Amino acid sequence: MKLFIVVNVDWFFLSHRKDIAIQCKKKGYDVIIIAKDTGKKQEIEKMGLKFIDLPMNRSGQNIFQELNTCYFLYRLYKKNKPDIVHHVGLKTILWGTLAAKWAKVNGVVNAISGLGIFFSDENKSLIAKVLPKILKYSHHQQNLLAIFQNDEDKSLFINHHIIDDTQSRLIKGSGIDLNLFYYTPEPEIGKITILFTARMIIEKGVFILIDAALKLKKEYNDKVKFLLCGGLDDNPKAIKKEELKSACDGEYIQWLGYRSDIFHLLQNAHIVAFPSYYKEGLPKSLIEATAVGRPIITTDSIGCRETVENDLNGYLIPIKNSDILAEKLKKLIDEKKLRIRMGKHSRALAEREFSIKNVINKHLEIYTTLLENK
Repeated sequence: MKLFIVVNVDWFFLSHRKDIAIQCKKKGYDVIIIAKDTGKKQEIEKMGLKFIDLPMNRSGQNIFQELNTCYFLYRLYKKNKPDIVHHVGLKTILWGTLAAKWAKVNGVVNAISGLGIFFSDENKSLIAKVLPKILKYSHHQQNLLAIFQNDEDKSLFINHHIIDDTQSRLIKGSGIDLNLFYYTPEPEIGKITILFTARMIIEKGVFILIDAALKLKKEYNDKVKFLLCGGLDDNPKAIKKEELKSACDGEYIQWLGYRSDIFHLLQNAHIVAFPSYYKEGLPKSLIEATAVGRPIITTDSIGCRETVENDLNGYLIPIKNSDILAEKLKKLIDEKKLRIRMGKHSRALAEREFSIKNVINKHLEIYTTLLENK
């Protein structure tokens, strides 16, 4: 059984799909990872997984580059004849599903992990305009299933007549290893730490959080610190390094850059804030926060709301509203017992909804369904 897992970039595979691939290999699948190589190829191959470099610019909108990606995947599928191809993310779904249709691949799985800029109202590019039409054409094939992380994305695909309801599956997020990300009581000493973890993109709410922090600075400058954790990005909405440096003072508000020790950062944090208005799938950073047991303040928007039961393990706030964000931050900063109670509810939510074991089992069931229909 030959399984292709196609992801836009190697580091995203490692952070979001690695556990599924390893378990599939243990189950007897011949697993090949196809992704843009940014230097993680050897790390992936050391896990016993095969790796093929994917020529793709994950945020590019040059039509000639895009068609080259599609043609590359078509030739790859035609030559290797995989039993299942699993596309992760909208860009690989866009071109990979077309390639799979033309190459007559037996089984296709499309994991929609957030619709990002492509379905944004502000995106007026040619690709954004023709995207629904291409997806409608490519998804009209037998033995194709689509995985969604939230109901809004699912409804969008169904309402655009890209798929019908029988082709959809709902899996909440990429899962988390609850043994690795275990519940940890909040720190007893030091400043109250508010953690934000995401790529440095405007729509992730970075400047909304900074604005809220500045509203609280006079009262909490010596008691609180805000940590912005995440690397720069090539997304058109990405924040420039100079903008971040000018917005952060290095003490009250700190930009940490890319970090791989997220569990350690969560253990040393008291609150997680994520005021995103990006079209999220289901942010892994918030799943990780629930697992460690932290109260969360995030927006009542696509993907984000799946991780918070309002007033129970955190707060859901309107998008682009730094005043309400500051208000909720102040409440959690001032009330330790509330933080602890909400943190315990976060952990309970993680155990109920986000276990990696459940996510892996659901993926294996989907693969089995496609193989049985071969």
